[in-house]
Amino acid sequence: MSKKTFEESLKQLEQIVEDLESGDLSLEKALAKFEEGVKLSKSCTSKLDEIERKITILLKDQTGEIDEKPFVSDTMDES
Repeated sequence: MSKKTFEESLKQLEQIVEDLESGDLSLEKALAKFEEGVKLSKSCTSKLDEIERKITILLKDQTGEIDEKPFVSDTMDES
């Protein structure tokens, strides 16, 4: 199974929130949904952090000028 995109993870997280807010779940099911939601939230945060770093890294050169360089990460999945 391939990794979910950010958008797929976010949509699933939103559905979990709706399910939990409905109050119709048993305690066990609510806990399982909550645990799944925490994992999805961490995954989304990690993806956003990586993308933010990839977009632009600002570096000051020797003259103090800001020089924009693209971030290249060996850890980013290129799919």
